[in-house]
Amino acid sequence: MTGRLLQLNAGLVLFGAGLWLGLMAELGVGPWDVLTGGLSEQLGTPFGRTAIGISVVVLLLALAARVRIGIGTLLNVVVIGAVIDLLLATPLLEGLGDEPVAVRLLATVLGILAVAAGSALYLGAHLGPGPRDGLMVAIAARTGWRIGTARAVLECVVLALGALLGGPVGIGTLLFAFGIGPAVQLAFRVLGQTPDRPAAPPRPAVA
Repeated sequence: MTGRLLQLNAGLVLFGAGLWLGLMAELGVGPWDVLTGGLSEQLGTPFGRTAIGISVVVLLLALAARVRIGIGTLLNVVVIGAVIDLLLATPLLEGLGDEPVAVRLLATVLGILAVAAGSALYLGAHLGPGPRDGLMVAIAARTGWRIGTARAVLECVVLALGALLGGPVGIGTLLFAFGIGPAVQLAFRVLGQTPDRPAAPPRPAVA
């Protein structure tokens, strides 16, 4: 258990660092982070703290849908946002947004790879999925959609809301949307991890 907890937290820290790297590149971030950035801008709250708030809401929705969670789910809510705020408070990579586009694209890709590796590590610890994964499974179970469809619909809705709120949308958003899936699959193979599927909630009874 100690080894799995260490792996879990290492994955969450790496995940948060990857998101921070994407933010510093200023070329756009993934759909959930577009929403976080938009809300952060509107509310005047730190990015990481806003991410924690969103994760809490998503977790409550997943719990209401009777998705089983674990200690990894709870740590996911707190650690990733805390890591982002901690890194944003440092002078590291402060001038990255002023660098040539090629350099910022490289940073964006490295951020996506870090998120993918972090995902493989924390999911591979088998201590509970992230709250967004749980919500995705709940939507699939309630609607009868495939997991991929549920994820695509959820992330499109999140992206649209974030864009309306003024979140950071750009080429990095497209890179994340189309690159994160293959990158996570690659990370699972390279790191020798196996995914832990969240348990689906029961389907509602048909009258």
